[in-house]
Amino acid sequence: MRQKKSSLGEHLALLSVKYNIYPTEVFQALTAARKKEKSTCGNLTVEYRGEVKGQAIFLIKKDNSAVAQFRVAEEFLLRKDNPFESWMNTDKIRKKIAKQNNQSNYTTIQNLRAGMKRINLKAQVLEIPKPAQVHTQFGNTVMVANALVGDDSDKIKLCLWESQINTIALGDSIEVKNAQVCVFRGERQLRLGKNGTINVLKATGEEIKPQLATAHIR
Repeated sequence: MRQKKSSLGEHLALLSVKYNIYPTEVFQALTAARKKEKSTCGNLTVEYRGEVKGQAIFLIKKDNSAVAQFRVAEEFLLRKDNPFESWMNTDKIRKKIAKQNNQSNYTTIQNLRAGMKRINLKAQVLEIPKPAQVHTQFGNTVMVANALVGDDSDKIKLCLWESQINTIALGDSIEVKNAQVCVFRGERQLRLGKNGTINVLKATGEEIKPQLATAHIR
């Protein structure tokens, strides 16, 4: 289906929410498929189907079944800024995220495996290291901290970006919802992406912190 530039971002954001993929990864998969004709993004396959009047045609598949097809202007694929946050900041996307976050099943850390998505768990903050600067592909610098959280079964690192870092404190009891498990340098890591949230159930710090933090991945 044809998409205007103003609605294309929202369309990609809906795909990212539905299939638990970072919006940045969806965009990168499009640019990769434009160069190599095919790319993968989570459990989706992106195929470049040609060009019509300066617009690239992409087909998105899951398990060999088509889930979406749309056109993207060539200049859109060449963007160097970071439009992902604005894509997610619409009523339609927020409602979709809230619906997916409305899950009550919790898992334990020992049962987490790489590739698992829509993870809900409760844990305690055991360590919060000093944030480190990370340079993104867009040329800007962001702060990242891999907090160590644990429950009665095991421990795992929780990747925190930018404003998320200051929303929890050492010793806090937290609830993580709609997260996913990745492997970074051979180690399991829990990531929130754009759809995950942290809810502080019991704060131990003296300063007042926001009770809910939504991811801002760049």
